[in-house]
Amino acid sequence: MTARAVMVLGTTSNAGKSWLATALCRWYARQGLKVAPFKAQNMSNNARVVPGPGGRYGEIGSAQYFQALAAGAAPEVRMNPVLLKPERDTASQVVVLGEVRPDLAAVPWRARSDVLWPHAQQALHGLMAEHDVVVIEGAGSPAEINLHASDYVNMRTAREAGAACLLVTDIDRGGAFAHLYGTHQLLPAAERTLLRGFVLNRFRGDAALLAPGPAQLQALTGVPTVGVLPMWRGHGLPEEDGVFDEAPGGEGLHIAVVAYPRLSNLDEFQPLRGLAGVRLSWARSPEALAAADWVVLPGSKHTSSDLAWLQASGLADAIQRHAANGRPVLGVCGGLQMLGDALLDPHGVDGEGQGLGLLPLTTRFAADKRLCRTRARFAGAGGAWSALSGVEVQGYEIRQGRTAPSEGASASRLADFSSVLHNPAGDAIGWQRRNVLGVYAHGLFECPAVLQALFGATARSLPQVFDGLADFIDRHFEPGTLAGLLDRAPAFPSISPAP
Repeated sequence: MTARAVMVLGTTSNAGKSWLATALCRWYARQGLKVAPFKAQNMSNNARVVPGPGGRYGEIGSAQYFQALAAGAAPEVRMNPVLLKPERDTASQVVVLGEVRPDLAAVPWRARSDVLWPHAQQALHGLMAEHDVVVIEGAGSPAEINLHASDYVNMRTAREAGAACLLVTDIDRGGAFAHLYGTHQLLPAAERTLLRGFVLNRFRGDAALLAPGPAQLQALTGVPTVGVLPMWRGHGLPEEDGVFDEAPGGEGLHIAVVAYPRLSNLDEFQPLRGLAGVRLSWARSPEALAAADWVVLPGSKHTSSDLAWLQASGLADAIQRHAANGRPVLGVCGGLQMLGDALLDPHGVDGEGQGLGLLPLTTRFAADKRLCRTRARFAGAGGAWSALSGVEVQGYEIRQGRTAPSEGASASRLADFSSVLHNPAGDAIGWQRRNVLGVYAHGLFECPAVLQALFGATARSLPQVFDGLADFIDRHFEPGTLAGLLDRAPAFPSISPAP
C-alpha cells in the first residue's frame, strides 16, 4: 500500500463523520492529490448505483458516493465494500461489493465480521495501491467495548491502513469533552497512538469560552484539539444518518415528504432544502399533510410494511383525500408501488398488500434486484406535472418490484391514466393519473432541468457544495493540520487475521 490514509472517527453516530470526510476528500483533491474515499461497512438505506465487478452495477452508501465525487474519483463498490440495509429492527439486507448476499443475512453479528473483513481488507488495499490519499470514514463509535473484538469498521481498518485519525464530536449536544476523553480512554493504549487530533463540530457561540477545555483535554490525553467547526446547517450535503432539518414555516410551496419507518434514498430531496420558494417538511401523521401543497411518498426498503404503517396511522386516508382534492402527489420507487392497487410477492421478497389505489398499477416483487443508471424522458405529462413534458432526467433505479397496469382496471380509471416517463428502450418507468405521478427513477430533483421546469429555479451545483466544504475546514482547522495528517505516523502492526 502506497497511499496515506486519513480517517474520521466519531464519538457517536451523527457526530459529523460523513460531512467531514467529504470535506477532506475535496481538500486533498484540491492539493493535486489522487484521492479515494473508503468505509468498510455502512448501515444505511440511502444507496447509489455504481460500477461493480464484472461490468455489473452494484450499490454503495450515498455518503461514499458523494465523497467520491468530492474527490474527483469515479464512484465504485470498493469504496464501501459492505452495505447493510435495515429492513426491520433486527434484520438487514447484506450487500457485499455491490451485490446482495442473502446467505449472510442470518449469520450472527459477531460471526459475520470474520466473513466480511477479508472483503473490506482487500478493497482497502486495492484503493491504497492506486491513490495518493484514502479518506476513511468510521462508523458509530470506535469505543463500543462490547463490540470491539468484532468491529472491523473502525480501529481494525485504522490499524490496517496506518491511518492518521481524527475524532469528531457534536458539541451542540453537550458533553463533548467527556465524549472525547471517554472514547480515548476506552480504546486500547496502542490504538490511541493513531489519534492525531480532536474536532469539535457544530459549535455555537464565542470560541473563547472553550478555554481551558482543549488544553486540559490535551494534558489528559496528549491529543490536541485541531479544529472547531461552527454550526453550519446550510452546507448543502445530504444528511447521512437522519432526516433533514425542517425549514421554518413561511411563504412558498409546501412539500411534505411522508416519513414511514423504512424510508430510503432520502438524500435525493436535498436539492429542495435550499430552493427559493420551497418549504420542505416531514409527515408522520395525517395532520402534517393538512397544509401541504404537495405530498411525496419516497422510496422504501420494505414497501409492504411501510404501506401497512400508512394505513394504520391514518396517513393513507389523508393521502387519498389530498389527491381527491386535486393536489399533487408524487411517488418514487417504493412510493410509486404504494400508489398502485396491489403488491404481489410470489417469491417472499417483501410481502403483499393492498395499495392506495391512486394509480391503476400492480407490482410484483421479483427474486432479483434491478440496479441501473437511468436516462429517461417525460412525454405527455399533464395537469400539475405538465411542465415536465419533454424534460430529460438522469438518475438511477434500485428495486425488486416490477410494475404494470392492473388487469381488469375499469375504463374510467384508464381513461385519464398514461405512462409518461420512458427509458431509451421505450420501457415505461413512470405513470400519471390526473394529479398523481409515480416514477421508478430516483434523482429527479438532482436534475437542474426538473428544478427549472417545476420551480423556475436551480440549486447549488455539487462542485460548489464540495468547494464550500473544503473552504470551511481550511478556515477552521489549525494551520498546517490537514497537510500534517499526511506525515507518516508511527508504524503500527497489521492485524490481517480476524480475532
